[in-house]
Amino acid sequence: MRKILVVGAGQSGLQLALGLQAKGYEITLMSNRTADEIRTGRVMSTQCMFDTALQHERDLQLNFWEKQAPKIQGLGVSVAAPDGSRAVDWLGRLKGHAQSVDQRVKMAGWLDTFTQRGGQLVVHGASVADLDFFARTYDLVLVAAGKGELVSMFGRDAARSPYDTPQRALAVSYVHGLGPRREHPDTEAVRCNLVPGVGELFVMPTLTTSGRADILFWEGLPGGPLDVFKGVNDPSEHLALTLELMEKYTPWEYARAMKVELTDAGGTLSGRYAPVVRNPIGRLPGGGLVLGVADVVVANDPITGQGSNAAAKCAASYLSSILMHGDKPFDEAWMKATFDKYWFTTGKPVTQWTNAMLGVPPEHVLNLIGAAGQLQPVANRFANGFDNPADFDAYFYDPEDTADWLAEAAASVSSSASASSGASSDE
Repeated sequence: MRKILVVGAGQSGLQLALGLQAKGYEITLMSNRTADEIRTGRVMSTQCMFDTALQHERDLQLNFWEKQAPKIQGLGVSVAAPDGSRAVDWLGRLKGHAQSVDQRVKMAGWLDTFTQRGGQLVVHGASVADLDFFARTYDLVLVAAGKGELVSMFGRDAARSPYDTPQRALAVSYVHGLGPRREHPDTEAVRCNLVPGVGELFVMPTLTTSGRADILFWEGLPGGPLDVFKGVNDPSEHLALTLELMEKYTPWEYARAMKVELTDAGGTLSGRYAPVVRNPIGRLPGGGLVLGVADVVVANDPITGQGSNAAAKCAASYLSSILMHGDKPFDEAWMKATFDKYWFTTGKPVTQWTNAMLGVPPEHVLNLIGAAGQLQPVANRFANGFDNPADFDAYFYDPEDTADWLAEAAASVSSSASASSGASSDE
């Protein structure tokens, strides 16, 4: 029985620990909080997981909340015009539903499951010195705690990290009482509201500790009019500021948010961090090696909603690499190959797309977003790119690729309309 230490009890750490546990590995999990402390603490993220990531949870039979969480069927994009109206407004349909479960619910539940199944839980904030001691008694140490001292072991990969400062100021509110959208009122959807030169507002259905809720999530350009949450510690003040900004910049969303209330005193979050890709292997003072997991080594801005999705995909990829490795030593070459497999399938396409969305959109991308309002296949493909960011490589980054795809989509829609018209006249 191989012994593995997993440090960090988030999406990737717990998914990996439970997956390895189910395969008979002896797993020790280090968490800086108990399940009850997580459950009663502050919200941690704005997770919206798409079908591929959700399937990884289903494969491990960890989809405990799938029947209770809202089934998100679409993803909509609105672009604010200077006069407060919408220059663009469309809804793309997802092939498989997405879902958001408050990490306080999920991580607390998974942590309880891990211990109920006989896993060894150590509630302790790990230091580099701790890992140096532990590494001698484990076959493999996986670091899935994306903040704090441990991250310093993984050097920044400058070639893959174009930004060295935060690109957005983040502010989150979990609320009850949000009304339906006037458009498509019966469709549960994530709404991406783009305010040029100011930032973005995301609105998404979620399941929280008190049942169904919605997340209001501002991403503001640093130093801009949305960058006003620093030092706001009172939850009610945080929500009031969120709504004030909605009234000014996204009045169509504010119209359905006038009666909202925070889900709980821990239902707000604000902060910022620089997107970064780090070297995947950490070296301990005693010479041991540890492998970084998910956002320890690939941390993207949440503008594309990829954090939890990438974490689930990383955990699934690492699980596969560990199982295939059998009883061979987890050496440096294996660690590099394991990370590279994740990087090229998931990490790289997510990073490329996220970094592109953080910049000022070029003309061909503006054309693409605008065309999605006229051509449903374009809206659908863009929406499903949140599940499979690698698909953007085919049509998003190069102006000629974009023009070719839009022409193809327009011809397809025109052809379908003609065929439908012909069928009607034949009748």
